[in-house]
Amino acid sequence: MSAAPHLTVITPNDLPVYPISPDERLDGNSFVKWNTSRWLASRTFKLMPWEMQGMHRALFDFCQSETPVGTLPDDDEELAFMLRLDVRRLKEIRAMEFGALRNWTRCLCDGRVRLMHPVVTEQVQDALERRALAVLSKEEKAVSMRLDRLRKGLMEQGWSKDVVRDDVLIRRMDEWLLEKRKGKRTVEVYRSAMLHAVQERWIGADVMRGL
Repeated sequence: MSAAPHLTVITPNDLPVYPISPDERLDGNSFVKWNTSRWLASRTFKLMPWEMQGMHRALFDFCQSETPVGTLPDDDEELAFMLRLDVRRLKEIRAMEFGALRNWTRCLCDGRVRLMHPVVTEQVQDALERRALAVLSKEEKAVSMRLDRLRKGLMEQGWSKDVVRDDVLIRRMDEWLLEKRKGKRTVEVYRSAMLHAVQERWIGADVMRGL
């Protein structure tokens, strides 16, 4: 007589925590990459029936508008509705090794149990990282342009190129202006920043002679 199989009960606390916050969204300027070469080389593509592949791909798209982004509900009725199936057929598909829900596994999302897919999670994280880098690049460009305008404004007030070439000085002055003199940077504002730089000994008083 063979021994009964050992069954392990999985509780929500045993599930992996989904790494992406429910607050994260993929807006119109962000997208999840579809790696065609990786897909065509995968065991899933090679062994999954065409009907299942269509639904599998659709789930990749559906999950991008879910919360958290990149997950699916762990609910047969909701999944059946999304795939235009009856619940009984959905249950059959979930039990298939190469069904539409292949590699979708349960995870914990802010106290709720949902489904995640390792490739989708990886690609969503990549999309969010690319978006963050784009925002950072835009901010860095804005700062660079503001510092260039500051240098130009100081030169118009009589400071030489050698003086305004000092990056530490210019950044200190810019930070002071952002904190103390918000708004349009007029001639009077530039002059006040120049005087403040001298008072703080960021630069020698001789730069103000004759100005």
